[in-house]
Amino acid sequence: MQRQIILDTETTGLEVEQGHRLIEVGCIELKNRRPTHNNFHRYVNPERAVDYGAQQVHGLSNDFLADKPLFGAIANELWEYLKGAELIIHNAPFDVGFLNREFALAGFTQKLDEICKITDTVAMARRLHPGQKVNLDALCKRYSVDNSHRDLHGALLDARLLADVYLAMTGGQSRLTLDTADTGGTPRKSRLDELLPPKEAALKVISATEAERVAHIARLEYIKKKAGKLLWSDELAQ
Repeated sequence: MQRQIILDTETTGLEVEQGHRLIEVGCIELKNRRPTHNNFHRYVNPERAVDYGAQQVHGLSNDFLADKPLFGAIANELWEYLKGAELIIHNAPFDVGFLNREFALAGFTQKLDEICKITDTVAMARRLHPGQKVNLDALCKRYSVDNSHRDLHGALLDARLLADVYLAMTGGQSRLTLDTADTGGTPRKSRLDELLPPKEAALKVISATEAERVAHIARLEYIKKKAGKLLWSDELAQ
């Protein structure tokens, strides 16, 4: 069973080398390309101030984060959640760099790429659409994913949008989050959530009735008479 996790983070600033820290992580779990509803979302107290420019992007203030847990308090839970999965991340080096730094500060000696497969959707989009914009907003527009509720960035919101984009880019179903509500950042149940069960379900097989089979054979006979031959004829021999 293929387990994939669409992951996004928000941070205090752009450069992990300058001591910036993670403040939010959001994950959407897929198994065999279907949502499981086993998602992961946490805010984190970064133990430092959020840059003004970063706050303008995600809207997470120092006051809001002050009473949130430190990363060390969620590290084991997040590590176990991610372990063994394929991580689908937009601009993966950025998020993985911050996560590896946070895990290292929490005492972990391994890096994420040692326990997970990392797939970067920026690199994927550049291969598919050379010379085109590949930011998340541009890809949402390209693949008709509704991001009208994305006034500010948010880890879980962006992970849900990226899930739609990824499924569309890779040729599968593409409406994980078409219906979401701008209600304090809490998404409504998506159309895919409503249409598909949480767990994998066997496809329902509907067989033709005897009357339908007879009508089908009659149609093949008509085509053979008009065209002189059929590209397939096994059913006429039955």
